[in-house]
Amino acid sequence: MVRLKDRYLLVNIVYTDLPTGQKGPVPDLLLYNQPTIGELRPQTILKGIRSQVNALFGGCGSGSVERSLQVKYLSTATSTFILRISRAHYRLVWAALTFMDRLPVKDGRPCIFRVVRVSGTIRKVEEEAIRRAKLLVLAAKDEMAGKASSDALNALFRGGKDSVRNLALVNDDHDDAEMDEGEVSDG
Repeated sequence: MVRLKDRYLLVNIVYTDLPTGQKGPVPDLLLYNQPTIGELRPQTILKGIRSQVNALFGGCGSGSVERSLQVKYLSTATSTFILRISRAHYRLVWAALTFMDRLPVKDGRPCIFRVVRVSGTIRKVEEEAIRRAKLLVLAAKDEMAGKASSDALNALFRGGKDSVRNLALVNDDHDDAEMDEGEVSDG
């Protein structure tokens, strides 16, 4: 018996057009990582990816990804989705995502589909999605507080093993800051 091997791709949607007329101070990081419109569905993502694979690689590429391409998770709040694709063809899908420049809906906004993690298990991809969401919140808080350089922002874009260690350091820093605010001085 042969086991089918898949790859899971964690994809973030980063918007390139900044909306005008924002009320109040909104961190730049949040402007690029906005929630996605409600019209985006897993079927529309698949349709857009399949059409882009067909445009880039023709019928052969389109046929190779047709059976195994599947959206396992879509969050419009975080503009994140997880794709499952066969191990032999995940690079075709990655290339198609790289060349997609708009949401695959009617009058879709300009955006970038950024593949941030490729893994053989969905568990690792889910953990990365959670880690990145936490780092995004911490980086936005730091930007609102006026910090020039955020460890969370650096960890968000650097990735890898160091970013996991930095997340622990960032969480410790925020816990210490909260404890310092709650302490009463003896003087």
